[in-house]
Amino acid sequence: MKISDITDFLETWAPRSYQESYDNAGLIVGNAKEELTNAMLCLDSTEAVVDDAIRNNCNLIIAHHPIVFSGLKKISGKNYIEKVIIKAIKHDIAIYAIHTNLDNVANGVNKKICDKLGLKNCRILSPKSKSLKKIYTYVPVAHVDMIKQALFDAGAGHIGNYSETSFSSAGKGSFKGNDLTKPFVGEKGKRHLEEEEKVEIIFPAHIQDKVLAALLSVHPYEEVAYEIIALDNDSQQVGSGMIGELDKPLYELAFLKQVKDKLNTKCVRYTQPIDKQVHKVAVCGGAGSFLLPEAIAQGAEVFVTADFKYHQFFDANDRIVIADIGHYESEQFTPELISEKLKEKFVNFAPLFTTVNTNPINYL
Repeated sequence: MKISDITDFLETWAPRSYQESYDNAGLIVGNAKEELTNAMLCLDSTEAVVDDAIRNNCNLIIAHHPIVFSGLKKISGKNYIEKVIIKAIKHDIAIYAIHTNLDNVANGVNKKICDKLGLKNCRILSPKSKSLKKIYTYVPVAHVDMIKQALFDAGAGHIGNYSETSFSSAGKGSFKGNDLTKPFVGEKGKRHLEEEEKVEIIFPAHIQDKVLAALLSVHPYEEVAYEIIALDNDSQQVGSGMIGELDKPLYELAFLKQVKDKLNTKCVRYTQPIDKQVHKVAVCGGAGSFLLPEAIAQGAEVFVTADFKYHQFFDANDRIVIADIGHYESEQFTPELISEKLKEKFVNFAPLFTTVNTNPINYL
């Protein structure tokens, strides 16, 4: 198995096109075509993690956080980033990051937090717009089902919890081929009218090439008429944060004690309880303060996240309880999540977890 087998699979789960503009997910160091010895999973690619990979004969590190966020003009070892890059290259170790793209998928980082907290009926807190497209194509009636199935098999037609969604409308297509054509129906040089259906199917923007290839591979016409448009619709499967419900409501302090226990954190910084029972909980792995207005608007009683600044806590304004559990603590189950997903795909593959605690923050 090559390193690319792993990274390509990860990008079908969490496409890099879903990452935020500031991010740098993907293969940061190394050659994807190298044979894989084993992979080591971590939150952060520190020098100690590279040493751990060397000891365990792993030539791929899969990290949540990218070791490089912006361009490097020199690599001289003057800081921890450059030291990691130098050591990884010296020992032929590839470093791959799966960051905000994994935050933004419905079965990613935030769903893992929801699962740990026992939340049900979970959905994306702030769905992304402009990540969907629609294809229109014109198909002779007898071939409609075949065309639809090919597009469904390519990943098109998903809307929320529904699959194989499409719309068709009947009409007549006309065409006249010149002397160089070999028309599927009709005669070249003569205008032909054909009973057709206009087929419309929605799809995630990042699979456009796959969807188009599927259409062209099965459509019977020599020249395939199609249109692809970008949609402003929110995608219910892609976006920031998540919101879910407790099986049984709890008062705030009781719930916060559960958060501390279930998320294995030494400290929960929280705003003043407002003496309400907790039914809905919003979560966001990592720095989630930007989602506070959305959590309030959707009726969450508690927002579990990290990296709130002092003055931002006042923004709760007795409308919600902010529970800041720490950045590392909110994402510490991400390597577990990645491991589970890899084992589902590659049944004989057992990635390793680093034994290095990469949390830069300590507590007394």
